Amino acid sequence: MNKPIMNFAILSSLVLALAAQSFGQADPSAANEQAGKLITILKSDAPQKVKADACRELARIGTKDAVAPLAAMLADEKLSHMARYGLETIPDAAVDDAFRDALGKLKGRPLVGVIGSIGVRHDAKAVDALAKFLQDPDPVVAQAAARALGHIGNSAAAKAIGGALANVSAANQLAFCEGLLRCAESLAASGQRDEAIAIYDRLRAMQAPYQVRAGALHGAIITRQKEGLPLLKEHLGSNDYVLFATAVRTSQEMPGTDVTQLLTAALGQLPADSQILLIQALGKRADPSALPALFALAKAGPKPIRLAAIHAVAETGHASAMPVLLDLMKDSDREIAQLSQESLASLPGQEVDAAVVAMLKSNNTDQQLTGIEFVVRRRMTACVPALLQLATSGDPQVRPTATKRLGELADVGELPTVLDLLMKAKEPRDLDAAEQTVAAVCAKADNPESFAAKLIALLPQAQPAQRIALLRILGGVGGADGLKAVLAAVHDQNTDASIRTAAIRVLGGWKTADAAPDLLALAKTAGNPTDKTLCLRAYIGMASRSDLPAAQRLAMCREASGLVERDQEKKLLLGALGSISSLDSLALIMPYLESLGTKDEACAAAVAVAEKLLQGRNTAPAVAAKLVDPLQKVSQAATNADLANRAKTLLQQAQRRAGAN
Repeated sequence: MNKPIMNFAILSSLVLALAAQSFGQADPSAANEQAGKLITILKSDAPQKVKADACRELARIGTKDAVAPLAAMLADEKLSHMARYGLETIPDAAVDDAFRDALGKLKGRPLVGVIGSIGVRHDAKAVDALAKFLQDPDPVVAQAAARALGHIGNSAAAKAIGGALANVSAANQLAFCEGLLRCAESLAASGQRDEAIAIYDRLRAMQAPYQVRAGALHGAIITRQKEGLPLLKEHLGSNDYVLFATAVRTSQEMPGTDVTQLLTAALGQLPADSQILLIQALGKRADPSALPALFALAKAGPKPIRLAAIHAVAETGHASAMPVLLDLMKDSDREIAQLSQESLASLPGQEVDAAVVAMLKSNNTDQQLTGIEFVVRRRMTACVPALLQLATSGDPQVRPTATKRLGELADVGELPTVLDLLMKAKEPRDLDAAEQTVAAVCAKADNPESFAAKLIALLPQAQPAQRIALLRILGGVGGADGLKAVLAAVHDQNTDASIRTAAIRVLGGWKTADAAPDLLALAKTAGNPTDKTLCLRAYIGMASRSDLPAAQRLAMCREASGLVERDQEKKLLLGALGSISSLDSLALIMPYLESLGTKDEACAAAVAVAEKLLQGRNTAPAVAAKLVDPLQKVSQAATNADLANRAKTLLQQAQRRAGAN
């Protein structure tokens, strides 16, 4: 290892070690010792990277002793920025002295950087020196000086920029205006309101970029406080959209009903787009004094304005909006009515909850239905008893709606009650709603299977329609006991045929593969062709499930292949086989190429299997060789051009890999 490289490695290790030690360092003497070592690195002939890392660490632990070594690097084009990084955070006046001293010695990028650092440190003593650079022929330097003076932000800095602003070039105008705006902000914050207002008013009157005029208008209004209301009012009627939008945005920072009244008074004098912006602002203010104006706009006028007003009414969150929104829910325009309903549902507070409860108790069907929707939207779980009462009411519209929505609010403790609703339901709509609710409540349990016993206990006493519903719910609950109960219904020769068919359908949709052997047995022995078809299709469907091992799925497909007779079942079987990456699966597929009714599906399944087997570059030559003949047959048999081309491409791959043997 040569010496420069060794030095670089040693110095880099030193910087990293010092950096690690400095984390959480509480001992000042230790920190000073580490800083001393870093300063030694700066004074050495260490590589640029090492010195840059030392500057970074001195930014965290540097003291007055580091100022001179860091300042000596300010003229270095490559390290000037890191030297400034190290200096800017050192809390010693010597840093400011060093930066001011460097102003007269630097040019180009190092000079611009130092000017920026002076601004970062808010060095008021540098104002006169920086002011001279406002006239610099280099626009980058002049702009940096203006921004730095803006960061300093005192009266002297403002005076310097303001004096130069009259003759500023177009290229520098924006930076000078930004600097002056910063000065105005600082002056206003320090209580020098008159100076700040004078700056804002000057900038407002200039032919400056829109962001300057907008910023100046905002500052002029905010700094004047209540005396700024006439200026706000003036620009709420401005034809200049930028200034109008600025006035609206500024109003959001101004509290008080008087501001709200200015906004509402301006509404009728504006074009639609401006009205919408103003309406949105009123909504965000959430001032109830704006509601009368918003109500009027929500009730009539152009649709976009009505929609914006309804949104704003909801944002205020005030209960007095309820009657208006209730009335608007009956609007002939569906979008208006829907938004009004959503807005009412979003209103907070006990007053709104009380109004919803009153809807539930109303004798009006529409009111009750609306109340039910609001109860669910507002998650009013305390209203579950009221919903239960409506679920047993005499109104055929309200009853199923209340029952169905119960499923969204009722917890598992309500299961006996909702099961009672199911058992007593007489109308199909009521029974369907009760079934959905019971299923929803069961699904909320940590272990839904634990409810199987309660469901099973009701089966013997249930009417056929209820029994079918209970079996379907058991299908969702799952578990060994539920499966036994469903199988018992399937094999019960004394039961209603509709119950047996429903049980078979539940069995076919069972969540786990535990039902597969029973489905296969039924597919073989069922005397009813419909039952046989249902079981066979369900069994093949299970063979398609990707969560089962491939070997199990293949074995199931073999069993099914001896039972399929119709083309539809054969196609289902081919779909299952096509998802299994196996030569045995391909062998089961190939005979179906001979049948016109299944040829296309067989080709697709064979191509799918071949693609899986040929994925990657590690397919064994022996496997590839066994794919050649099937792919040749598929490429000749396929009627779909795209499928034929895929088969030919796979055939070429298989031939190449087989030839590698």
